[in-house]
Amino acid sequence: MFYSLSGKVIFIDETSVAIDCSGVGYHVFTSQNTLRSVGSVGDYVTVYTYLNVREDAMELYGFSTKNELDSFKLLIGVSGVGPKAALAILSQMSVQALASSVAIGDAKAITLAKGVGPKMAQRIVLELKGKMNIDLEDVVGIKAEDIQRAESANASEAIDALIMLGYNKTECVAALKGADTNLSVEELIKYALKNMIK
Repeated sequence: MFYSLSGKVIFIDETSVAIDCSGVGYHVFTSQNTLRSVGSVGDYVTVYTYLNVREDAMELYGFSTKNELDSFKLLIGVSGVGPKAALAILSQMSVQALASSVAIGDAKAITLAKGVGPKMAQRIVLELKGKMNIDLEDVVGIKAEDIQRAESANASEAIDALIMLGYNKTECVAALKGADTNLSVEELIKYALKNMIK
């Protein structure tokens, strides 16, 4: 029904923005990432929108980029993920960070979003794998072969150990780029740590 809204910001709070479009004020729920980009009251903005129709309400969701809107739609398409959880995820992480977490199976990063537990995060990873068409090589320097390498037995064990040290999975996969998968777990950890320190 609505593709986008363009107009003057007339209200902002922690979870939404109101936009005056030719004298009609539209209340739009949005992510923290979009709220940071809309500026302040009086600024002119465009947001890409999604109308969520329920039995008891009609809610409008808006995002500063088409990419973020597309990610929101993918998230709410996952079983058990509603608009509030999707907004929490897109407020916690960028679209690129979400795409890399899904690609490398880093459900733990998604659980940092408010109200998102391990089961929901795992479901998101499983259901969205291959659906988020963002070039990870451009974003975080990770190629498909880097992800495959990280899934080998020794590399997987090395990544688990590095995560225990406080690194996130995306950092670990990137740090193991070019590593020989025949190396032992200890050698892979040393290889990754050396790359992280550079």
